[in-house]
Amino acid sequence: MSDSSCCNPFVFACITPHGGEVIPELAPDRVSLMATTRESMRTLGQKMAEANPDVIIVVTPHGIRLDGFFAVSDCERMAGEVDEGGPSVTMERVVCRTLARDIVDAAQARDLPVVAVNFATAEGPLSCLPLDWGAIVPLWFMPKTEIVVLSPSRSLSMEQHIAFGAALADAVHCYDGRVGLIASCDWAHAHAEDGPYGFNEAARQLDDEVIARVESGQLEDLAYFDADFIEAAKPDGIWQALILAGAIPPEERQVELLSYEVPTYFGLLCAEVTPG
Repeated sequence: MSDSSCCNPFVFACITPHGGEVIPELAPDRVSLMATTRESMRTLGQKMAEANPDVIIVVTPHGIRLDGFFAVSDCERMAGEVDEGGPSVTMERVVCRTLARDIVDAAQARDLPVVAVNFATAEGPLSCLPLDWGAIVPLWFMPKTEIVVLSPSRSLSMEQHIAFGAALADAVHCYDGRVGLIASCDWAHAHAEDGPYGFNEAARQLDDEVIARVESGQLEDLAYFDADFIEAAKPDGIWQALILAGAIPPEERQVELLSYEVPTYFGLLCAEVTPG
């Protein structure tokens, strides 16, 4: 059970990227491409292992997307593959359905729109959802535990994402086990003209502001970015980071930036979140 003497119920938390080539097996000919980020991911994985969680919660933007609802995996297992156009990696994990259902109950208690998601059968081997790259990439560096995968909804307000994080903490406080938390976040996707979203100077501006907020520990300030600014820079990390911010409020956390780099067209940031 979480230590009741500590307000922060998570044994370890972090913000990670999910660019596939961070996994060395996916970039055998380009191992230097994301070397800085890869080393930070190994550091975060080691610290998560030292914290010895029973369950790791991953908040990913690329999982089940339900317009107007937070999605919580409530299946027996999750399995998936990441392929970067060459080698591929696969992963399968067992889902902690007890904690998943507690999270749904806690969110409903706060009048938040949330759905427990399953597939095929209520239980048993066919009860399996896809494990997306937003979860697989950070989990590749983490200890092998049970998981719960959550997905935000961009049609909900920034304030609702913070409130969902608070509901997450409610559930974890009552859970009889040790829980880690990962906010899987890539940042602006418009850093390069030859990238799929082209170049926009807003990308560097937004990532600079994200770095400043991470270094100051004021993650909830990410909620105040202008919608047009977000659209121009094209980050996919704001919503997951706000859930983490709600789960571990500012008076209960210290944030340490491990690294930031832009090896391709999108920003990669690694940060550790520890009790304040």
